[in-house]
Amino acid sequence: MDSKLKVDELEEAKPAPLNRYGDNAQQEKLTRRILLKLDTRILPILALLFLCSFLDRTNVGNAKIIGLEEDLSISDHQYDVGLAVFYLTYICSELPSNLVLKRASPKLWLPFLTAVWGIITMCLGFVQNFAGFVAVRALLGVAEGGLLPGMVLYLSTFYRRGDLALRIGLFYTAASLSGAFGGLLARGLAEIGPRGGLEGWRWILIIEGLLTFVCGVLSFFVLPNSIESASFLTTEEKEFGRERLMLDNPRSIEGTLASEAESFKWSEVRRGVLDLQVWFSASAYFAILSGLYSFGLFLPTIIKNLGFAKDANEVQLWSVIPYAVAAIVTVIVAFISDRLRLRGVVMLFTLPIAIVGYAAIANIDSPRVQYGMTFLMATGQYASVPCILVWLSNNSAGHYKRATTSAMQLAIANAGGFVATFNYPSKDGPLFHRGHTIILGLLCFAWFMILLNVLYCAKINRDKKNGKYDRYAGYNDDRNPEFMMIL
Repeated sequence: MDSKLKVDELEEAKPAPLNRYGDNAQQEKLTRRILLKLDTRILPILALLFLCSFLDRTNVGNAKIIGLEEDLSISDHQYDVGLAVFYLTYICSELPSNLVLKRASPKLWLPFLTAVWGIITMCLGFVQNFAGFVAVRALLGVAEGGLLPGMVLYLSTFYRRGDLALRIGLFYTAASLSGAFGGLLARGLAEIGPRGGLEGWRWILIIEGLLTFVCGVLSFFVLPNSIESASFLTTEEKEFGRERLMLDNPRSIEGTLASEAESFKWSEVRRGVLDLQVWFSASAYFAILSGLYSFGLFLPTIIKNLGFAKDANEVQLWSVIPYAVAAIVTVIVAFISDRLRLRGVVMLFTLPIAIVGYAAIANIDSPRVQYGMTFLMATGQYASVPCILVWLSNNSAGHYKRATTSAMQLAIANAGGFVATFNYPSKDGPLFHRGHTIILGLLCFAWFMILLNVLYCAKINRDKKNGKYDRYAGYNDDRNPEFMMIL
């Protein structure tokens, strides 16, 4: 946790020095108090929303193995088309959603998106054919697409750059836990049907959609729009938290945060789209998400085909354990990343864990060893995500530049859903050698993209120290020579 404020940082704070809040010890105490309040009031709600998001993306994987395809009379290929349509609309909605987030206000926009896709998920439980399946999945992608980039952007208005990886790691862990929780929940909900004329897989979608809707409504009453509107902070805490955020800004305007004073400019959007960091980072994230989405959608199928689970219910239980282990490691890695103030460098050590897992599972026939490799696959990939997810946000200054880079990265990365959709066809079972080998190659590619981005960020920092960015002195964005890139 980046609660330690150095003396030289305090002297550079603009427009007001933080030393009016007392000495360093008092400031650190106040910082810890603010962070604790933010962590306990905001993060649990975001984690809950993200858990709902991941449940609603992966519950079709659970529904598939207990009758979805048979009851809708669709083939494996048609099922894959439905997933692909979801990812297409999901990707297309991310950047527009992030650009309207500030005007619509996070307190309204994030809960609204969640409630809408909860309703759409319930509708998925009533579809009767392939056309209905595709149409509802398309609408679900539109509603869900804005959540994750919106949450990353939202958190950057409450936490400093060095605080973010741990916080994103904590709520992203909900994705890992949703895999575990989703398996258990699906196992229980499947037992409801057939009842009321509905099969068990339909009850999975209907009840999980209803839970999502309730969580969206609840979040509206809890999430604040900004530090200033956070009712759980005292006046002193709001002022200190606000000025503490300014330490990350190269310059502020008349006592306001740059992001608050900034008006929308297409030039900032263009600057974000053309940033080389976006393409290095997004390419790597694309490869990682190809693996993660494949893992989430087809882990139940993989375990089923390994042959040591007796029935679908036991498959759901076996799928819980790899996610639970990955969740613990993800939080530990995110904490280390914040302490070291390193993102890409940490990923250079976490990605090889997943690479080893895929290399082994693609070439070993033993079911027990293959199941063991799913732990490495989940751990290496999930532990890398908080670092890469926060990296661009850390290295982008200016609200609309940050909104663009965060959304662009996720839009490109989520194209990995197309790879995941078609990567594990049933005909390749039970070993799925081809699918595992494809993800292995993509993860190796991701490692090299991360390395290139680390070297590129290091070059920018050297150029700033050597005066090559002096013409941008006084700018309210990441071009300012005082704004150093996090590696």
